[in-house]
Amino acid sequence: MSALRRLWRLPLVSSWVLFGLLLAALLHACPRRWRDRLREQLTVNWMRGLLRLLPLRIHGHGQPLQQPALWVGNHVSWLDIIVLGASAPLRFVAKSEVRQWPLLGWLAHSAGTLFIRRGDAGGLQTQMAAALDQGQSLMIFAEGTTTLGHQVRTFHGRLLSCAVERQLPIQPIALRYRHQGQLARQAAFIDDDEFSSHLWRLLGSAPVDLELHFLPPISSPGLGRNQLARQARQAVVQALGMEDESISCQCSASFSAAA
Repeated sequence: MSALRRLWRLPLVSSWVLFGLLLAALLHACPRRWRDRLREQLTVNWMRGLLRLLPLRIHGHGQPLQQPALWVGNHVSWLDIIVLGASAPLRFVAKSEVRQWPLLGWLAHSAGTLFIRRGDAGGLQTQMAAALDQGQSLMIFAEGTTTLGHQVRTFHGRLLSCAVERQLPIQPIALRYRHQGQLARQAAFIDDDEFSSHLWRLLGSAPVDLELHFLPPISSPGLGRNQLARQARQAVVQALGMEDESISCQCSASFSAAA
């Protein structure tokens, strides 16, 4: 069955990626004054088209904010970007390594992704601030890495400063991939996964169920960036029905101290 699934999925996905490259090239040729608006429209529609070709069944909960906001969520796979990018006009913050991916790295750049380079936090903050000032929403995967989906790691608050300064709301996002009731390893992009082999495995897979939660927004005025990060993480943990390990550790430490 895996071979049969790849037989029809691989040509379609490849063709769609090539079509995306053509759109990106045309976008770069457009006058700058039209580029941002066209990029938003083309990116959302292209990602929606790609989703139809991938073995994903999306179970959505809640609605994304329609106003500019900083989206913050857990991170399982590069698929997160496709799913969220198809949900609303959105720019992403990603590791600089993504820029080096064949074809898709250039697509990510063309879609307006902001890349984190080591030692250049100030430059990234400037880019993020400029995007937010233009009325664009940004997505940050605040764990700084991917997981299988069995836990939610600490959310780092450093990149939330721009939302605090502009008093923009935080949109918490929770994602979890399942297959036959278990966490879907074929969807998670973890450990030493390489993009092409991961895509090959995914294209041979039976449909994977994705839980996608758009959680109630968090108002940033009066809160620090680390407070916002903790509140966003707690909202994600609760939405996924997990135990908040950080709270458990704090309770254990308090109990030990009292004893």
